[in-house]
Amino acid sequence: MGRRAERAAVEHLLAQAHAGHSGALVLRGEAGIGKTALLEHARGVAEPSGFRVESSAGVESESQFAFAGLHQLCAPLLDRVSALPEPQQAALGVAFGTHSGAAPDRFLVGLATLNLLAEVAEDGPLLCLVDDAHWLDQASAEVLAFVARRVEAERVALVFGLRDPTDREVPAFGGLPELRLAGLGEADARALLATAVRAPLDGGVRDRIVAEARGNPLALLELPRGVQPVQLAGGFQLPDALGVPYRVEDSFRRRSASLPADTQTLLLVAAAEPTGDADLLWRAAQHLGIARDAAAAAEAAGLLEIDARVRFRHPLVRSAVYRAATRPEQRRAHGALAAATDPQLDPDRRAWHRAQAVLGTDEEVAAELERSADRARARGGLAASAAFLKHAADLTPDPGRRAGRALGAAQATYESGASRIASELLTVAAAGPLDALGGARLELLRAQIAFHLTRGAEVPGMLLDAAKKLCPLDAALSRETYLHAFDAAIITGGLGDGRGMAEVAEAARAAPPPTGPPEPADLLLDALVTTHTDGYAAGVPVLRQALEAFCVDDDPAEPAACREARRWLWLASRVALTILDDELLWVLARRNVRLARESGALASLPAALLYLSSMSVLAGEPARAAELVAEETAIRQVTGGVSLHFGRLVMAAWRGDPAETVELHAVAVREATSRGNSAEVSLAEHALGVLNNGLGDYAAALDAEERACASLEPPHISLALPELVEAATRAGRPERAAVALEELDARARATGTSWALGLVARSRALTGTGPDVEEHYRAAIDHLGRCRLVVYLARTHLVYGEWLRREGRRREARDQLRTAHGLLSDMGAGAFADRAARELRATGERPRNRTAARPTDALTAHELHVARLVATGATSREVATQLFLSPRTIEAHLRSIYRKLGISSRRQLRELQLP
Repeated sequence: MGRRAERAAVEHLLAQAHAGHSGALVLRGEAGIGKTALLEHARGVAEPSGFRVESSAGVESESQFAFAGLHQLCAPLLDRVSALPEPQQAALGVAFGTHSGAAPDRFLVGLATLNLLAEVAEDGPLLCLVDDAHWLDQASAEVLAFVARRVEAERVALVFGLRDPTDREVPAFGGLPELRLAGLGEADARALLATAVRAPLDGGVRDRIVAEARGNPLALLELPRGVQPVQLAGGFQLPDALGVPYRVEDSFRRRSASLPADTQTLLLVAAAEPTGDADLLWRAAQHLGIARDAAAAAEAAGLLEIDARVRFRHPLVRSAVYRAATRPEQRRAHGALAAATDPQLDPDRRAWHRAQAVLGTDEEVAAELERSADRARARGGLAASAAFLKHAADLTPDPGRRAGRALGAAQATYESGASRIASELLTVAAAGPLDALGGARLELLRAQIAFHLTRGAEVPGMLLDAAKKLCPLDAALSRETYLHAFDAAIITGGLGDGRGMAEVAEAARAAPPPTGPPEPADLLLDALVTTHTDGYAAGVPVLRQALEAFCVDDDPAEPAACREARRWLWLASRVALTILDDELLWVLARRNVRLARESGALASLPAALLYLSSMSVLAGEPARAAELVAEETAIRQVTGGVSLHFGRLVMAAWRGDPAETVELHAVAVREATSRGNSAEVSLAEHALGVLNNGLGDYAAALDAEERACASLEPPHISLALPELVEAATRAGRPERAAVALEELDARARATGTSWALGLVARSRALTGTGPDVEEHYRAAIDHLGRCRLVVYLARTHLVYGEWLRREGRRREARDQLRTAHGLLSDMGAGAFADRAARELRATGERPRNRTAARPTDALTAHELHVARLVATGATSREVATQLFLSPRTIEAHLRSIYRKLGISSRRQLRELQLP
């Protein structure tokens, strides 16, 4: 009765999955509202329809065990794990504790889970039911939410039951399709109540029960139980002070309190044991001297069932029984469970039960929890590690050791993404006493948390202070912290008090030498110090040496060193931009994306994709840039990362789209200004300058590029200087163009790359007069013709053609402008192409229309990305791994691609000229 619309929604999801259109649904509502019943309805519909059904349930006390909920769901499917690529097999093995190895990225575990479900679904549709998802451990919640967002064509349906409201926020499930369960209507509520109460029911009492239950089905069934018939005939009242779930829980508590003492104790032990292991329950009961027949009264009361598993009628029964017990009773139950748990097979749960049984502090148990934290971290369960360490700190008698464990808990909490909670743990750690190293690590973590939460201008100074304190205590961590300070200063625009990179470098001179052979990160730190203390020219050779070290293939025998190098690839990419080395820039940007994909590092992949997308725009590959931005957007939606606007902003500016550029520019500047982040403001201003140079609004372009260069050392100044020269020259500000040219020339002489030499020759031509102008233009074209970033070559043809036309050399101007128009049109640089078209018309030539539709124009950016990868010869499984999808989804995209392109095979796709 009731729930017709809700059941229809679930049935529609199953029908879609059966037809190959996977999906997910979150059922939200208060305790007892019917989420579990709806999940069981889904099972009842699915199984006769040929679905395989697997289920999992979150348990409050299980939330400290990394991947516990995911393992519960996937355990019956692991016979198919051998079909997964080896890295994905290894990730699941480490996450589930069956194999040793480096802690996997949680999103690599997510990809492995997605492909495992897809592999099982090849045999028939699969339904995954997850009840009480609000009590899942963080790692399981994030992985399952990732899978729910990535299923497309796998014949997989996922349904989650999530209590609302709850004290435990689960942001991982935000944004998924949601069905909020309301209470039953009055007629349905009355009908359900009639099935629960067989005795005569006074009309007034019935009306009050219906009103008090507020349509909650469990309340309608449970509240009248245990009430004397005479009370139902009249005078029955319910307390208004409690909400419905609490009243239902109170009903369960009263019912359990009427049972024999041994039965109550057995119920408490079962409530304290989250896995439902019946053998463990009986061993604990034996330890307490409780016979098995004590369970009969609880089963007769309808509170739980015991066969191979222990199942409570409802999660509220578990919470009611546990909360009703006194703390000594709870400690006794946990002590029995600890004694009954095998320390070899399940050391972490034994440690957890022992901890719950402690009165006061206990160093032995705290140390055991610390070992559990280490095991959780090794499996990739940072949140679980933090929970164990926090509990260990609470049980630690020695103040210094307690502070150290609280600091470890704060570090793990920060690394798990809960920066605000980590700040609270830092307060405990700061109460100390901490030794000198602990105090320095605390300052470092405080700076890291501040950077994550605000990206504020005060962070580089905080990092420098921490690095200085670490210097005599931990040389490697001190050097890493100095490099973090450089990183933060580049991102935020300096030290936030008028001091820039020179001050950061001067402080970093105090960094201790490497403890062994220098790694790429060591070389990068030393090179940055040299550059910002001894000058750009002195720094270029050592910067290039450092960057080349990042290009060396990883040594599989040294995974830790490989991971360390990967951490700094994005900074290395930016440094390559600083020294105007387009080859190193391209190699490092692509390598950063590739290694992030291979390691499943979805937390860092979006920023890497956006950086490569910007480089793709400059390389004249707008379609590829759009693919990368689309991929970044899809991943950010999955991971819940911070919205990054710069990929779209750069594309819009070079495309010459005023409306979108101005809108994105305003958002980027507003958000960056609120954080005091001058570097991000400068980058947005540079994009606005590019737009206005394309539109021919040179005064506006000059203003924007002046603002872009206002930071003490913006990382993109090498891009801003040539834009500023063009804008200043055309706006009649030769003196400003001369200053920018002087800086650009100094950089070009130091780095000597084709890109740099081409830009400075172009800028000399723009600012020059007399016969040398043409020589500079030809030199610029020669240099930039050897450069990967071809937009600058195309724009040089444009300004050379404009100069030739002003000189009255119309025929030669047409050749240059025709070339510029063709290149810029093909690159999607619309505003610059329009400039070339106007100049061509001024020479008397009508520009060719280069906007003819191509077959691939019908493809979405995502489909074009898939098509391009398949055209390289990659298999569907290889493409799926790269794009964090399943092979079946790739095949579905291919069918759509074939249909739109009018082809039918991979061979034909390879023969197409993809943009």
